[in-house]
Amino acid sequence: MYPLIPQKTPALEPAALNDLTQTAMDELLREGQSRNTLASYRSALRYWAAWYGLRYGHQIELPLPATCVLQFIVDHAERTTANGLMSELPAEIDQALVEAGYKGKLGALAHNTLAHRIAVLSKAHQLQALKNPCHDAQVRELLSRTRKAYARRGVLPQKKEALTKDPLQAILATCDDSLRGKRDRALLLFAWSSGGRRRSEVSNADIKFLKKISQGFVYTLAYSKTNQSGMQRPENEKPLLGAAAAALSAWLEASKITEGRLFRQIRKGGQLGGALGDASVRDIVKKRCGLAGLEGDFSAHSLRSGFVTEAGRQNMALADIMAMTGHHSVATVLGYSRAGAALSSGLARLFDLAPGFRIP
Repeated sequence: MYPLIPQKTPALEPAALNDLTQTAMDELLREGQSRNTLASYRSALRYWAAWYGLRYGHQIELPLPATCVLQFIVDHAERTTANGLMSELPAEIDQALVEAGYKGKLGALAHNTLAHRIAVLSKAHQLQALKNPCHDAQVRELLSRTRKAYARRGVLPQKKEALTKDPLQAILATCDDSLRGKRDRALLLFAWSSGGRRRSEVSNADIKFLKKISQGFVYTLAYSKTNQSGMQRPENEKPLLGAAAAALSAWLEASKITEGRLFRQIRKGGQLGGALGDASVRDIVKKRCGLAGLEGDFSAHSLRSGFVTEAGRQNMALADIMAMTGHHSVATVLGYSRAGAALSSGLARLFDLAPGFRIP
């Protein structure tokens, strides 16, 4: 037996979802999606729609046949020919895509961008339970060979410069004792010293997750890219000690922030504004690097890569590094930490070592 249903509440059909349930599902899916990931997906799908409309003369409609994906790849990937590097996107379509704001510049896409566009299209088909053209054998083979062709030509993924300890000290030296200077010093050291936080983790940092301890602070990273379910783990606790703790204390005292976001905008006249956005974290890093006269391509990610690279240079344990950064991929962390450790390795000076000398 089951309780009687109130007259105003209609019984549901078990084999189908009503409109209200579908809307609720869509809202939960959107809320549980990373803002940056959602923005990148939307951008990629807008590009697909624009490219398809210009290339085929009508509106895009899923599912796409595999031939369209193959065409997309050869339109956007460079290949070696007798006349040099070429791709098949007609010049007038390329120009139209740039003028409409769908592309940043003329020419072939970076390989990482091309792979991301294909992955987003694949996800769109998967979510709608449609036949996925990106799983076609020809598509998969062409993508694999394209990646190898780029590697053979020496085209490597572009990485931002790492802000290791020495360049970080240089940009911290540009932070004066003004409110803005105190904020930037606290922000940079918070991001770096707590394990190389991503820019969204810095902009979303909230004082309710900050706990004062005798040595400084502990910040609880309740949500991150690698912990989107908010699971309680020991490594969620990020210590902020020494210079990082001192800088954060100075900022909190000067700003008088007692609740809400840790890092705020500073308006003209030194007035505190609203919370910083993700892009503001990137802008602060780039501006401070410019003031310090650092040469290279730096971004907010430079703090994260710099932390891991410096940890490798100082021969920190891999497990400890990963606990601080939150990385789940050993290969990713090794890529940075080995780059840092290589410069201090005795093996790099093997030719110069005296006979019989053993590398510690």
